[in-house]
Amino acid sequence: MKRTEIRNIAIIAHVDHGKTTLVDQTLRQCGQFRDAQLKGERILDSNDLERERGITILAKNIAIQYKGTKINMIDTPGHADFGGEVERVLKMADGALLLIDAFEGPMPQTRFVLRKAFEYGLRPMVVINKMDRKDARPAEVLDEVLDLFIELTNDEQAIGFPVIYASATQGWASLDAKEHPKDIYTLFEAIFQHVPVPEVDPTAPAQMLVTTLDYTDYVGRIGIGRVHAGTLRSGQKVALIHRDGTIATEQIAELYLFDGLGRRKVDEVPAGDICAVVGIQSVDIGTTLTDLENPVPLAIIRIDEPTLHMTFRVNDSPFSGRSGKYLTSRHLRDRLEKELEHNVALRVERGLHRRSCMSAAAACCTCRC
Repeated sequence: MKRTEIRNIAIIAHVDHGKTTLVDQTLRQCGQFRDAQLKGERILDSNDLERERGITILAKNIAIQYKGTKINMIDTPGHADFGGEVERVLKMADGALLLIDAFEGPMPQTRFVLRKAFEYGLRPMVVINKMDRKDARPAEVLDEVLDLFIELTNDEQAIGFPVIYASATQGWASLDAKEHPKDIYTLFEAIFQHVPVPEVDPTAPAQMLVTTLDYTDYVGRIGIGRVHAGTLRSGQKVALIHRDGTIATEQIAELYLFDGLGRRKVDEVPAGDICAVVGIQSVDIGTTLTDLENPVPLAIIRIDEPTLHMTFRVNDSPFSGRSGKYLTSRHLRDRLEKELEHNVALRVERGLHRRSCMSAAAACCTCRC
């Protein structure tokens, strides 16, 4: 069965190639929001560190409506250091938009994310962005993109990718580099035409793969992923098949579909859509939520190992305690442990050194950051 009313698409790009700005334009021009609901720039980069650095660090889901079709858009980080975020969320997508700067062309981190997309069988559409730059060279950049595709994949259909020219800052997209319309509707139409619709079996036992985690102090861990088969229902008892093969039984408390910039509570989620599951405390990345009587796991997600090692220890410098809000190792440990609730690319180990005047041991963490 094909769910023609849904498209699941990931947006991938190198840092600062305009990905988040383009997502902003899709939000502004889909006709779903009032102007007052979309304040400022880089609407999705809501994390404090993302605002400070001006880059996307955490993958995020939004859903917009256009001509009766729901488009689930997954905004992915554009940096290899956040590969723990990238490779998981691509499992939720059926297609991808690859953004390329009209002057810089493909960059090393474009190669990294694009390779991940090909590994999951996606066939990206290419958007040559920042066409408003005076030094834009779209023809040369397109040749460079083609060379990169040929290098990374043998899929002939993927190499014959559609091309869209755009200026995210000016809010237009076109199939012709010389035409500059006043909207990005060409991009929406291309998504309808080139992104495959989800093919699902609604009568099969329920299967959902958890690819992202969220966390709140009120409900604990929230599992986010795509329903691959059957239907998940609120209050349903499900089997959880963990990455190590162990099986547990838990009950879904609430289900949420992505709607605009937020989530909408629903009673059930059919296959093909992306949802958030509340109430299952042992949920983790790679966990399969499946039918209790017929527990069949989905393919396990591979997570890159951490690449950066950091040691946090007691500050014994002359300037100790003179600046900062949180000054003790206990606060640092609590912050790291809170991050562990939803960041599976992080490893934290207790240190062995302890000072007699300190109640908390030094902490050592190995992480992507």
